[in-house]
Amino acid sequence: MKELAMYNLSLVLEDSARTVPDRPALVLGELSLSYAQVDAMANQVANLLVSLDVSPGDRVALSCPNLPQFPIVYFGILKAGAVVVPMNVLNKAREVTYFLDDAEATAYFCFEGSEDLPIGRYGHDGAAAAVAPPHLVLITADPSAASPFEGVPTLAESLAEMPTTFETLQARETDTAVVLYTSGTTGRPKGAELSHSNQLMNAVTCNRLFGSEPGADTHLVALPLFHTFGATVDMTSGFSMGATLVLLPRFDAQQALQLLVRHRVTRFAGVPTMWWGLLHVLDGAPGGSDGAGADGPDVATISETLRLGVSGGAPLPVEILEAVRERLGISIMEGYGLSETSPVASFSLAERPRPGSIGLPVWGVEMRLIDPASPDWAEVTEIGAVGELAIRGHNVMSGYLGRPEDTAAAIREGWFRTGDLARKDEEGFYYIVDRSKDMIVRGGYNVYPREVEDVLISHPKVSLAAVVGVPDERVGEEVTAYVILEDGASVTAEELRAWGAEQMASYKYPREVVLVEELPMTSTGKILKRELR
Repeated sequence: MKELAMYNLSLVLEDSARTVPDRPALVLGELSLSYAQVDAMANQVANLLVSLDVSPGDRVALSCPNLPQFPIVYFGILKAGAVVVPMNVLNKAREVTYFLDDAEATAYFCFEGSEDLPIGRYGHDGAAAAVAPPHLVLITADPSAASPFEGVPTLAESLAEMPTTFETLQARETDTAVVLYTSGTTGRPKGAELSHSNQLMNAVTCNRLFGSEPGADTHLVALPLFHTFGATVDMTSGFSMGATLVLLPRFDAQQALQLLVRHRVTRFAGVPTMWWGLLHVLDGAPGGSDGAGADGPDVATISETLRLGVSGGAPLPVEILEAVRERLGISIMEGYGLSETSPVASFSLAERPRPGSIGLPVWGVEMRLIDPASPDWAEVTEIGAVGELAIRGHNVMSGYLGRPEDTAAAIREGWFRTGDLARKDEEGFYYIVDRSKDMIVRGGYNVYPREVEDVLISHPKVSLAAVVGVPDERVGEEVTAYVILEDGASVTAEELRAWGAEQMASYKYPREVVLVEELPMTSTGKILKRELR
């Protein structure tokens, strides 16, 4: 039997630590860590996991914003042969519990957060409620700070005595490296298993696509690293080329522009709302800066150094694409992908922009349109005809963790059904026209109506709820809930909105709650969400 190739995704860090050890890898404020330093600290994390009896293949969760500790812990987990389970830092305790239980996580690294966003408290409470509570390690902003939770060590104290060398555990290329949680309109979120090969090939594909050269790029990392877009397009692909990653923990357009100038950033990837925010600051829009004033951004410097703009996560309005080209002199390359596709599946080319298009399949990836009603996934070949987008290639996940039926329904002969409806023009460019799922994309985050509806219906005074996305200039789509109350119940829309904010991550809960007496339905009782929209 032929042996599969053996390697570990952590090689993208290790190779740069070997070839350019002194080059800055991570920058946050005045802190700068070289590749050698990041690799040494990741080795300490791997040694810590071994001391906690974490075995190869075990899943280890990570809740952390864009801080140096994220990539350090991420690659430390991989070095130990374990599987990374990145979690959204906006998750509340009940959501944390669900993900830890579903992944059967044996360890959990969680950032402490702040008074406004107590990530650590949510993580602590969520872990305590898990069926099998994992080893919890608290990441603190101040390494000398003590843990506020009894019996919970901090990352800094846990690593203090750990060696800075570690023999990375090799894996088969098809072994799972990362589990990314995603969902559909039915059921609970499910974990997409992405292999070492999925992730490495996607990073290589990004560098090929973006014309990356060793040591030549400085990224401004505003995309959350716990999300597949930021993790691959910025972190993994950047580390593999010895790039410098300038971290921005929370996106602020004014701060982002200042960092673009200060660090002479060459590459910026963001969701459309980030590009929208940058333009508003440049134009001196309400909520922005004076633009060209004394404290405003140096547009000339940005135009001189920024060579590449990337957008994804939601459709990019043509107006934004044209405004960025006019103000900064670059064409934004717009991409498409999903957690299940590592994520990059297609991109519009800088030299062949197609406003409104998700572009062409990337190297090594195929796309086709299929008839969503066809049991044998019959291909739709007519130019301009609409079909469900299917993808095949090195980027497609191995399946959903612990869900063979869901995997079989989504993947056949290597083809993955995206659930998105699209058309193709005569030159092969694809255009998303609708979602066969009702997923809402709010500020680049996926919001699944069924999940929000389930939470709302758990309120004792709510009888039925329907959640839809409505167009919003700032965040793309806003979450709106139409709610029918139980007979005789008395609760205001504002009270329900506030309750939802306590139960769900801030990007999920409905900003608008509309109390209604009935919902539009078909004769079979299916809610007509298109009428609500």
